[in-house]
Amino acid sequence: MVVVNVVVRDKDGNLVRGLKKDDFTVTEDNKPQTVDSFDFEELDTVALPAEIAGEMLAGIAKAGTRAGSNEPASIKDANVAGAAPTPPAPLTSRPVVDLKDRRLMVLFFDVSSMQPEEVTRAVASGRDYVEKSLSAADVMAVVSLGTSLNVDQDFTTDRASLMAALNRLSPAEGSGFAEAAAVSAEDAVDTGNTFTADETEFNIFNTDRRLDALRSLADVLAGIEQKKSVIYFSGGVTQQGMDNQAAMRAVVDRAVRANMSIYAADTRGLQALPAGGEARSASARGQGAFSGRTMDNARNSLSSSQDSLSTLAEDTGGRAFFDANEFGEVYAQVVKDTTAYYLLGYSSTNPATDGRYRRIKVALKQPGYKLEFRSGYYAPRDFSHSGRDDREQQLQEQLLSDLSPTDLPIHGAAGYFRLKPNRYFVPMSFIVPGSQVQFSRSSDTEKATLDVLGVIRDPQKRIVAWIRDTVKLAVATTADVRRKNVQYDTSFELPPGRYDVKLVIRENQIGTVGSLETSLVVPDIERETLKISSVMLSTQRQPAVRKKGVVNPLVRNGQHLTANVARVVSATQPMYFYFEVYDPANPGTLAPQPGPTATRVLSNVSCFRGSQRALQTELVAVNQVNDVDRKAVAVELEVGPNQLPPGLYSCQVNIVDDAAGTFAFPRMALYVRR
Repeated sequence: MVVVNVVVRDKDGNLVRGLKKDDFTVTEDNKPQTVDSFDFEELDTVALPAEIAGEMLAGIAKAGTRAGSNEPASIKDANVAGAAPTPPAPLTSRPVVDLKDRRLMVLFFDVSSMQPEEVTRAVASGRDYVEKSLSAADVMAVVSLGTSLNVDQDFTTDRASLMAALNRLSPAEGSGFAEAAAVSAEDAVDTGNTFTADETEFNIFNTDRRLDALRSLADVLAGIEQKKSVIYFSGGVTQQGMDNQAAMRAVVDRAVRANMSIYAADTRGLQALPAGGEARSASARGQGAFSGRTMDNARNSLSSSQDSLSTLAEDTGGRAFFDANEFGEVYAQVVKDTTAYYLLGYSSTNPATDGRYRRIKVALKQPGYKLEFRSGYYAPRDFSHSGRDDREQQLQEQLLSDLSPTDLPIHGAAGYFRLKPNRYFVPMSFIVPGSQVQFSRSSDTEKATLDVLGVIRDPQKRIVAWIRDTVKLAVATTADVRRKNVQYDTSFELPPGRYDVKLVIRENQIGTVGSLETSLVVPDIERETLKISSVMLSTQRQPAVRKKGVVNPLVRNGQHLTANVARVVSATQPMYFYFEVYDPANPGTLAPQPGPTATRVLSNVSCFRGSQRALQTELVAVNQVNDVDRKAVAVELEVGPNQLPPGLYSCQVNIVDDAAGTFAFPRMALYVRR
């Protein structure tokens, strides 16, 4: 059943009531459809029962967290005895709940993206609405995303229950550090092996976890026919680095199919963007504050985070609100949009399960009215009946599609290492949770295959590189694989510049497809005073043979450093921070070993937990250029096992060219688990 809610207004913008089913015509891709269900929802005019309470949001716990808990669902609970994970139930199979003439509102507090004072303002606005404006037609729920996705209060009309849930939201939970907001990994199974990544690790530093939370909410709410309004309080959703832009469009698609509109409220309020930075943050280093680069970066960051909120709101039929320190207008808009609307349902005459976009058009037989309705939806997909050519075509279509599926989660990381001026080695790594890969038994082994297709384009949309590969997995038992991430590594040679990357991965047992779209920036380090590569975190070395004619900076002394994409390590694992310094200064006669390759590069690692330094390694000095052909000093800093207790850290790599008097301090977030 395809459900469309329609608002009808006359020429003066007034709501039109009293229309019948026969007054409407509905077409899908220009083909007439038969309206099977019809209803008119009008709020605030009907006497309603005083109390509604239920467990309509309980399904969120099954989507990855225990409702009302700060702990994620256990991996071993989800995959008992190596059983295949149960795929999410289709939206059409969820039990239908009828809440006629009710205004369904969800207050979603993304405290992981907010400062404490922003949490206070947002919660205060919710209390103000509940206390002063909650009507008999309002059915409200409270959801929050901090270290996990929590249902603080399921749908209810009880004012006291809502106030109690809002009062439990603590401003201290606000972190204001998007990358550090994480699901707790403490309960994940640890086998003691060298590499113990799992699905909990997958999402710790991934912006997609916010989008996954919204998608989970949409899936659970899909069983309610009426329109749902989600007021999303957030300090911004920034798509940066290797974050997945396809996940944004997937959330929009799920929300549209669930008849859920997002009203995004930027809790940062009016942004002044002072030239020297805000008083609560330290001053910027370098010349950026004087050249204007710092201001440009601040504006770009703010614009990016607000653009994401706008996309979530406008594409789902809601609105985004910026530059306001009060949020009363958000609630007023929700009330206005849900006062009266028609609910039309039809069964599509198109039986194809091809995943294509289908355009909906609703019209009245009598002209002169303005209709507001969503423009379409995406059809379901069927994999089991497709042949080899069809499957290859499916991959190519997903690569070109504006809305690629994200049913198979993908996270990625990339780096850059100079090969020669204007040419860089760019390693890229992608991971999918092993629990999402379906295996089939063949004789005494479990086997699975993953198809990988990707493309890299320059700013002119020209293709500069392709990825096409099939990954074959064969294990004795899948129990261990399901607790790990399946990682795919590849690499390219690229000049400096900005690129668009899109990758599609499909597991070939039931055809689950995931996609990742992101921006890749290869900087021109020749302009920098200290020329350094990216810093790569690794917890695993693998034997490797250097191929003739192929330069791979990550292969040294017969060992290949494998990137830790999730940036989550066990306390018992060693950590390796690898980077390179190019064209270091020669200290001349002051060098311990004077000569044409003499240098003086100093480095160590400092890890901070909050404002306290938890670890600082010994200073390492490199006195010779150790990769003469590339004029590079390769540095590998090791942090031994059990050096950091479990917790969230910000690790800073201190790099100093002592002879030149230049320095850099790149940082990365890191999570240490038991």
